[in-house]
Amino acid sequence: MSLTLRTISREQHLAYIQTLPSASHCQVPAWADVKTEWRSENLGWFDKSGELVGVGLVLYRQLPKIKRYLAYLPEGPVINWYAPNLDDWLQPMLAHLKQQGAFSVKMGPPVVIRRWDAPAIKSGIQDPDVKRLRDVEASHIEPRAFEVADRLRKMGWQQGEDGGAGFGDVQPRYVYQVPLANRSLDDVLKGFNQLWRRNIKKAEKAGVEVVQGGYDDLEEWQRLYEITAVRDHFRPRPLSYFQRMWKVLNSEDPNRMRLYFARHNGVNLSAATMLVVGGHVWYSYGASDNIGREVRPSNAMQWRMLRDAYAMGATVYDLRGISDSLDETDHLFGLIQFKVGTGGEAVEYVGEWDFPLNKLLHKALDMYMSRR
Repeated sequence: MSLTLRTISREQHLAYIQTLPSASHCQVPAWADVKTEWRSENLGWFDKSGELVGVGLVLYRQLPKIKRYLAYLPEGPVINWYAPNLDDWLQPMLAHLKQQGAFSVKMGPPVVIRRWDAPAIKSGIQDPDVKRLRDVEASHIEPRAFEVADRLRKMGWQQGEDGGAGFGDVQPRYVYQVPLANRSLDDVLKGFNQLWRRNIKKAEKAGVEVVQGGYDDLEEWQRLYEITAVRDHFRPRPLSYFQRMWKVLNSEDPNRMRLYFARHNGVNLSAATMLVVGGHVWYSYGASDNIGREVRPSNAMQWRMLRDAYAMGATVYDLRGISDSLDETDHLFGLIQFKVGTGGEAVEYVGEWDFPLNKLLHKALDMYMSRR
């Protein structure tokens, strides 16, 4: 199968994504407008008959002082990763990116390698000898994903640093998902642990209401998000980032981004943003106040978002990144503990991969990043 690769229009790219059951939100054309500090390009793979068979959103970040770029395909490209001729897909891409002035390529194949169901994770948490998710026997292993990883290594790709440390925009290797396909909502709720079900009931009883917000409510979102940033010690993104995200994503598809608030007695206690591409729905950013926790606004909000995802016909509700640490003293442990309560499963992707087109500059970037 001979493939050709060339730059395509955003319209072509979007039309192709719309024919798929789903793709990552980092691979829709509008994502380039969210990441304004990067230059972008839309790539298309064509088969012999001239049909578009794969796409990729490339983000280019210029090196300080010289006209060379890091080319990044977050959670992409969107190609047939299990094709036996993976070389025929990736070689033309590397040649094209090199021509564009890239000294290094980073990509995140959307290929799942292992899944752990909630009972498996819980047994891992209870076992004092287990410190990491990878020490727990997976509930499901995808053998084809190991073949993909082997092929990439043979081609000279290098597996990126584990867990996405270093680069601020790197995508998580481990995520938490609640599968919705072929399940009733009742079945989904039964999968929640007792604490979650109790908290959902508690919020209902207390009169917590969950509402959808719009563009004008982003300032209120920002207020809660900045309270969260102080509490959890991270640097918040500015309001302008979320305003831009809202405008560009929803102009591409009016249902691409949503905003939710959980409020009690007219006061907003928690908020979240949601992203939708085809049958895949992501809980993207979350925020909450330091007050009103006893009425469990976050549980109520997640349950509403999950129900809305289900009503849209989503096949998966994705709670995004988790760390793979099962150590209760780890500061990120609370994250997995909260998400495991939804039933669902922890999912490991093959991670991000780098291809140094210029070994010297690639090494220089590595050193620069490790110092930051």
